Amino acid sequence: MSAEIVNRVSNSKLVTFNLEDYYPAGERVLFDIKDWLLEGFVLREGIFREKAAEHDWSRYENKYVALTCTTDAIVPAWAYMLLATYLQPYAKKSITGSLDDMETILYTEVLQNMDVSALKDKPVIVKGCSHKPVPDNAYLLLIEKLQPVVKSLMYGEACSSVPLYKKPKNQ
Repeated sequence: MSAEIVNRVSNSKLVTFNLEDYYPAGERVLFDIKDWLLEGFVLREGIFREKAAEHDWSRYENKYVALTCTTDAIVPAWAYMLLATYLQPYAKKSITGSLDDMETILYTEVLQNMDVSALKDKPVIVKGCSHKPVPDNAYLLLIEKLQPVVKSLMYGEACSSVPLYKKPKNQ
């Protein structure tokens, strides 16, 4: 006679939190201004403004746009600001930086607006593997959000988690 196998994980109060579930939908685009600079390094205001005015900005409709310059050019802040004025009617969001910077900013916004009160005093495991580009900073932001609320925090999968935090008994 064999004993019944009991899945203790599925019967536990453990809550799995997957940051991938909060991934903002939409295409990400890197817009490199180096081609609009003289020899990729010198911003000439008249030419830059002309290129911006002639560009088809509607192709960024409902997209997340990261404005960058991949050369060592010194780009004044107004140049990115000018491009943002053209993107504003079309893009979901525009930032100055990399696509990784974009992901961090998007997750910062998501996590700042998230209500985690339902996780009060619960053991939470933060799922680690993802198929979407969840930035490392999102995990740190999540810790800031969850630690004051939850009973405990772990990382990974229920079958092989790494303990991160446990609320002291006197709190």
